[in-house]
Amino acid sequence: MTDRRKAQPRSGVGSGLRQLIPSRPRRADPGEQMRTLSIGGRVLRVAARDGNTDWPPLLLCNGIGARLEVFQPFVDALDRRRAVIRFDMPGIGGSPAPALPYHLATLPTLLSGLLDQLGYQQADVLGISWGGGLAQQFALSRPDRVRRLVLVATGPGALMIPGHPRVLLRMLTPRRHHDPAHAARIAGELYGGSVRDDPALARDLLHATARPGPARGYYYQLASGIGWTSLPRLPRLQQPTLILAGDDDPVIPLVNARIMHRLIPRSELHIYHGGHLDLATDAEHLAPVVEAFLTAETGDAIAAAPDQTRRRPRRRGRAGGLRAHTLGQPADHARSATALRRARSPAAHPLAALIAPIIGPIGGPA
Repeated sequence: MTDRRKAQPRSGVGSGLRQLIPSRPRRADPGEQMRTLSIGGRVLRVAARDGNTDWPPLLLCNGIGARLEVFQPFVDALDRRRAVIRFDMPGIGGSPAPALPYHLATLPTLLSGLLDQLGYQQADVLGISWGGGLAQQFALSRPDRVRRLVLVATGPGALMIPGHPRVLLRMLTPRRHHDPAHAARIAGELYGGSVRDDPALARDLLHATARPGPARGYYYQLASGIGWTSLPRLPRLQQPTLILAGDDDPVIPLVNARIMHRLIPRSELHIYHGGHLDLATDAEHLAPVVEAFLTAETGDAIAAAPDQTRRRPRRRGRAGGLRAHTLGQPADHARSATALRRARSPAAHPLAALIAPIIGPIGGPA
């Protein structure tokens, strides 16, 4: 498990990111085509970047309400030779909302159809947040179509350790995708990581382009995960799997990554110092971790990620002791770093008592 940390400053992250996030829709990469595809009665807006034909493409699955442009900084930080496929879920961004709701368990046929239309037999699949659930379902349902799996800021679905109720309530509405000022106001509490210090980063990411999609599309996507969980099936995942998790993610607490790492046989856990959106806000550091994993030889893929994470400068309280932000709470609710580590530990959550007998001890350094 990758969990050795090295102190490095975070200065300059915001300014560098803003060079990557356009104030208006970005002109398409010469090797990237934006198209509209009809797959099984659903219409998807798809961006496909050409790359080295000896490498499988990287298929990106976004989170709830996120358009394909949200992780443009991450795509730009990847090896330019890597083919990349992105898409808007039905009812999100430029993809029309379906007539009827759908369930996450039915979506592997959608991804298979997408690969078929683009002429690919197999892909590496990266899923973030809700998209991590989709990536897991696809790998479990169609293992022949997934070579390697990257799971970012995600969990095993209904049977997981949830975030703070106040944080989860923020997720029940698509307002942050429609209202830039609201996105900036709630960014630190909702997403954690780098946007605690610079909430405008989240606003710029979520509103890099127009067309957030109808509210109905957001609610369809939100409801699609009801009752879904991968937890009992995770031992069946045979693909080499990289799990990326932030130690300040209010939406998906870190313990969920530890649980998944314990259950997925060929998995590597890489803990970074950041939050839910750091795949985009800190792409210059996380993209190389993903690249190393994808390009490693088969037998070495699990050990391919660099063995360090980064630490932001710590805050000191009035008494001189180390202080840290409580997950899901504003800075004025800060408490000691020791108390924060206990809150992040598996034993701190009541659901851990139910899960631990199934998978054994899941504790570890946080």
